[in-house]
Amino acid sequence: MKLRFSLRKSSFLLFLLLLIPCLVPAQNVSPAAEFENLLNTQAVTYAQASRFVLEAADVLVTRDVQEAFEYVVNQRWLPENIGADDEARLDHVALLLVKAFNINGGLLYSVTGNARYAYRELRYMNVIQGRVVSSMPVTGERLIFYVNRLLVRQGN
Repeated sequence: MKLRFSLRKSSFLLFLLLLIPCLVPAQNVSPAAEFENLLNTQAVTYAQASRFVLEAADVLVTRDVQEAFEYVVNQRWLPENIGADDEARLDHVALLLVKAFNINGGLLYSVTGNARYAYRELRYMNVIQGRVVSSMPVTGERLIFYVNRLLVRQGN
């Protein structure tokens, strides 16, 4: 049996097909695509680092990077004079990692609680490896590596 559509019916169907994306809520970016985006990032922002680290450490799960950044700043896990879209420095990311993963540091970190000694603690723990400088920007690949090292250390 042949189906014949009139021009009117086919126009109505085309209209419905074009209307569907407007009616269906927008889907979030898949975790795989988000992970790949992070891998390709040459310098992560503090907001990106905050969201990724907080989710990995099971502290806060959110899709909003700004919300994650505000949480971290309110907890005083990052210095006050930075912006969400600034390039993340390695020593500041080290402080974020130590705080989020609740790592008890050595004597100097325990006394001061600052980024310099958090960085040194992660170097000592062999989480941060290779030729790096504490003031260098963190790539997405390095951030994933550091988080992975901490998760392996914790047995997750």
